[in-house]
Amino acid sequence: MILSNPIVAVVGRPNVGKSTFFNYIVGKRLSIVEDTPGVTRDRIYAEGEWLNRKFMLIDTGGIEPSSEDEIKIQMARQAELAIEMADVIVFMVDMKSGMTASDRDVATLLRKSNKPVVLTVNKVDQVGQTPPDAYEFYNLGMGELFCISSLHGLGIGELLDEVSSYFPEQAEEEYEEDVIRVAVIGKPNAGKSSLVNKILGEERLIVSNVPGTTRDAIDTYVEHQGKKYVFIDTAGIRKKSKINESIERYSIIRSFAAVDRSDVCLILIDANDGVTEQDTKIAGYAHEQGKASIIVINKWDIYEKETGTLENYKKNVYQKLSYMTYAPALFISAKTGQRVNNLYELIDHVNEQAVFRVSTGMLNDILSEATSVVQPPSDKGKRLKIYYMTQVSVKPPTFVVFVNDKELMHFSYQRYLINTLRNNFGFEGNPIHFIIKEKNDE
Repeated sequence: MILSNPIVAVVGRPNVGKSTFFNYIVGKRLSIVEDTPGVTRDRIYAEGEWLNRKFMLIDTGGIEPSSEDEIKIQMARQAELAIEMADVIVFMVDMKSGMTASDRDVATLLRKSNKPVVLTVNKVDQVGQTPPDAYEFYNLGMGELFCISSLHGLGIGELLDEVSSYFPEQAEEEYEEDVIRVAVIGKPNAGKSSLVNKILGEERLIVSNVPGTTRDAIDTYVEHQGKKYVFIDTAGIRKKSKINESIERYSIIRSFAAVDRSDVCLILIDANDGVTEQDTKIAGYAHEQGKASIIVINKWDIYEKETGTLENYKKNVYQKLSYMTYAPALFISAKTGQRVNNLYELIDHVNEQAVFRVSTGMLNDILSEATSVVQPPSDKGKRLKIYYMTQVSVKPPTFVVFVNDKELMHFSYQRYLINTLRNNFGFEGNPIHFIIKEKNDE
């Protein structure tokens, strides 16, 4: 069973400690922490985990109106997008500065959401009884409040217990084992829905068009030449002129949720825009999650071409997605249907490559040959020795390599070995993961 992680959004006015809280939960200093309102300019997201349940945490920028007239617009922008994305909302306030008019306005918006909201009073530097200064926040009408110190990690466990109690049930989707889940991902307007519609329009064996089992996604079940597929298309966010900039940022989270649930990712790129920063983030997430991937360049029918255009374009795509040169590229038009049917063959191929296994004996024959052709590196007279290699898992293909000294396994030699595996066994469309162990490691 493949599930997407629940989404937790942290909202509140500037400087209440959202970024410090975010960094504490995810265990990395990903968010900028500075005592200046508005310093979290971009939305930051990362995976957290509590009680063996993973979740996606969004650190929103603070609600900071640029002028009095903009207050309602700015607050609506932040709160609406957080509300629309999240399974649970952590509404953070600051005990040291007390309740403000902005806090009240945010509370009003959140109360209308019908989403679970956990009121979190930050900067409470002692555990135990609720301090008198926190009681005024009950006036926000958000129910029970949880006192924490993001800086010192106090009260976080109780808060996460409450947050996780609102997570959707794990048994979200039940597709048969032989169904290939295909996430159609990419930035807004790249043609994701058009592609799925074209696939549907040309199919005669559609069993059903079911509502998505994960909020904000549409799951479409299709049979093609006796094989079963589910295409996961992330639904669009309601468009309002004032929130377009934030839509770009938040839509990435939806793509991440689709990646989590997929076997194969179709990374859709608009031919006219080329590979954008948002495309690299989405493709990078699929790569990190070890998903089989295909790069699909859409709107190729309206791209101006001359001799050699396709090869040059492909070269440019691989330069920008340099970590994903293993992914095949297909040039299509969702509008005209050009090459759309070729997708099935590629999806089947990269999915088969994801579960391909190589015997330890064959691996070590290849390893022996590779190390004799290009000697392992040495440092200060000590040479890397590679004892043996074995494949430990699939999706993605993962290999443990036993060596005498991990420090001697340079990145460049690791890349040489990965390329050797690709030359011999393919693994097309899939990242290859290496785990380097010294022979006495457990």
